[in-house]
Amino acid sequence: MHSTTAANLAPRCTLSFIVPAYNEALLIGATLNAIRSAAAASRESFEIIVADDASTDETATIAREYGARIVPAQNRQISRTRNDGAKAARGAFLFFVDADTLINANVVRAAISAMRTGNVGGGAVFRFDDSVRLAGRVAEFGVATVLRWLHLASGCFVFCRRDAFERVGGFATDLFAAEEWALSRALGKLGPFRVLPEAVITSGRKLKTTPLSVALRLVWSGLTRGRRALQTRDALDFWYRER
Repeated sequence: MHSTTAANLAPRCTLSFIVPAYNEALLIGATLNAIRSAAAASRESFEIIVADDASTDETATIAREYGARIVPAQNRQISRTRNDGAKAARGAFLFFVDADTLINANVVRAAISAMRTGNVGGGAVFRFDDSVRLAGRVAEFGVATVLRWLHLASGCFVFCRRDAFERVGGFATDLFAAEEWALSRALGKLGPFRVLPEAVITSGRKLKTTPLSVALRLVWSGLTRGRRALQTRDALDFWYRER
């Protein structure tokens, strides 16, 4: 990994919310509104950054309307785009929130408390929105249980101390998926990494538009091929195809 944050940029606020986005005009407004409400309730100083990864729709325009600072990116790779946002961040605590995810005041407060009581970072359990089918509900429960057991954050919500993020070099740029799990492992070597019981709500659109058999094959590929299966975007249509 390579360092992705600006070491000479001293924290100027407490919380930095970083939202990677590619053509998310449909959902990003609700995401940013939820972030702003949750951050304001914490009574901490905060900023919201949208790392706009080559969007061709109104993502950036909408993000500005909601008061976000835009960081342009040309990666089409989630790990690099997250890192671009982090490099521009000025907060002591970093929150990475997917553009189709709704956070709340409870999970933000719990994350701040965790970091202030010795945890280097963490994640949260997630719930799919109401549009997901039954198979998604089963996957939701199973994945959330396993991630809490393994101390791995789900990509829709990751938080960490800025200094810890810099020490591990940010998200692994050789990965096109599961970069949040690699970061979780790296941070866990520095200190406690906690997956909170407080939940965030994320979109089930990927499951709605992808046959379950395809998703299971992707999981199997990751289990059998390991990191190699995640080092090219070609086989990761589940994450990178537009919905």
